[in-house]
Formats: sequence, structure tokens, C-alpha cells
Amino acid sequence: MMEIFDVSYNLLSDSRSSELFSLRKKVFKDRLNWIVNCENGMEYDEYDNNHTTYLFGVHDNQVICSLRFIEIKYPNMITGVFKSYFNNIELPNGNYVEASRLFIDKDRAKKLQLQHYPLSSMLFLSMINYTRHQGYEGIYAIISHPMLTIFKRSGWLISVVEQGMSEKNQRIYLVYMPVDDHNQQILIHKINKALPTGNDTLNNWPLSLKVRNNGSDQLQLNGKTYSMLGVSHT
Repeated sequence: MMEIFDVSYNLLSDSRSSELFSLRKKVFKDRLNWIVNCENGMEYDEYDNNHTTYLFGVHDNQVICSLRFIEIKYPNMITGVFKSYFNNIELPNGNYVEASRLFIDKDRAKKLQLQHYPLSSMLFLSMINYTRHQGYEGIYAIISHPMLTIFKRSGWLISVVEQGMSEKNQRIYLVYMPVDDHNQQILIHKINKALPTGNDTLNNWPLSLKVRNNGSDQLQLNGKTYSMLGVSHT
């Protein structure tokens, strides 16, 4: 069973936090060479705190994918470290969350024979399902140009709020991710098309999907570790 669920920072076990932050170091520092804080083989920053909730995609008790949510009323990357990369950032008043540090670890997925499952679409759908379950109005994030393309290809009708330039002189975007019924159904339909049989529980939270080894479902992972929602920063 592949499950995606939420855990607040305060309830994160030592073993799970070590696993998460070690994976993030592997993805964001070792592979992507982002300018991130790393200590003792783990990547974490000031936004990993009591206001943070993590989504975990787990199979066979191993983390395959994850992301970080912070309510925008609290300090976050958009209004913090990334603010200087944009001419003007104004987040609306309301019940919204910021998403960051999202990744899918292709190596683990392949090792657990999950590489043929629609993991990316499942993780995108989990973002919608979680925010709807918690009563949030929508999601904001800062992403790179390649990630903008990936999100658009998923069918999720995200919109660009503001464009900026990173410290590497690369174009980045503040985007809004709607979580309404229509966008939820777009991703549910995409997942059901990729799987051999339909699943009528994909609008639930937590999100789960039965998996089988050596499946023949559509591959939705890149050849490298899949990461998004943020750019390197000082």
C-alpha cells in the first residue's frame, strides 16, 4: 500500500525526521547543488518549526516523497528568503498555505518497484486533498521554469502571480495552486487513466493506493530525483 499522509512538526518522530532531512540533503544539496543549510548529513532550515506540517508518501515504511506546508500567516519562504528575488510580492489575506521542499525520490521508487505508478500525480492530488480537508483556500509556492512546465502538464490549472530572478539569474515564479472540485477531478481523472482499474477513493484524506510489483502503469517519474517548489537560496 502506498499512503500519503500528514504529520505536524511537533509529532515528527526522531527516526522519521532523520530520514526526511537526510533525503532532503541528498536531493537538494547533493544532486541539485542548492545553497542550503546542511548539518550531520541532513538538510533543514528555520522554516522547519512548530508551524510546519509535512506530507509523506510512504511504501513499505520508507519515505518515497514529501513536501512541506506552512500557513502564510506565519514566516515562510515566499515572504522571507525569496522576497528579494521579486519586485513585488503581496500574498492575500486568507486561509492559504505555502508549499516548499517537494520531492520524489526516484531511486527509492525504483528499488521498491514503484517506478510505473503515477506518483507525481498522486503527490499533486495529495496537496489538494490535504488543503481541502483542512479547510484552506489554496496553495502558494515559488517554482522554477522547468517545474512550471511540469505542473502545467499535469493538468493542474495553476496560475503565475509574479515572476522573478534567482541568485543564479534563472527565472522563477510565484504561483497559485487552486484546490477546488474541478482541479481535484482533473488529477483524479489523470491517475485513473494511468492505473489498470479505477479508484473511487482518490478524493479522500489521507490518500492511499494499492500497489503491486512489476506493474505496467504509466511512468511519471523523471530519470533523476524529482524535486520542485523552491530554488536555491542563500
